Amino acid sequence: MDVITGPDGRARCAWVGEDPEYRRYHDQEWGVALHGDRALFEKMSLEGFQAGLSWITILRKRPRFREAFAGFDPLRVAAFGQTDVERLMADAGIVRNRSKIEATIANAALVADMADGELDRLIWSFAPSDSAGLGVHPASMEDVPAVTPESTALSKELRRRGFRFVGPTTVYALMQSAGMVDDHLAGCWRAE
Repeated sequence: MDVITGPDGRARCAWVGEDPEYRRYHDQEWGVALHGDRALFEKMSLEGFQAGLSWITILRKRPRFREAFAGFDPLRVAAFGQTDVERLMADAGIVRNRSKIEATIANAALVADMADGELDRLIWSFAPSDSAGLGVHPASMEDVPAVTPESTALSKELRRRGFRFVGPTTVYALMQSAGMVDDHLAGCWRAE
């Protein structure tokens, strides 16, 4: 079953399950166009932390991630040093993975060196041209790709610029969560 009906009578993508936080995220954030360097840096960072884990784990830890990473302000995170890395490694409220923490700090430095709005323009320049307004939604989860030519190209460009934890699958998840693609399934109320 790819679409389920929630307690409010609305049909949703089945990955939501019964979790109220997942339901809120699906209904209010996932697939909604997101702009702004800070907001996209946060999404990119959280998607990187999610690699190998369940998204609900990251979603539940997001408030603490925001506190620990100074609201994902690229200028502030770029200034983090080894003391901050150790502080983050000791913080049970986030995912304690040294490589991902160090990558987030390094990525922040890259964003901090960009012109205002440059990260937003860069990421959105890879949005598929057929993603907006066509009303074509996947019929089932089997029809939702893990990687696309656009996510592969964006991943390659980000890596060329020095970004880390931005593989094609992670980047496609970013594209979904930031509304660059709309993978709400046919039959889901958000696809209507």
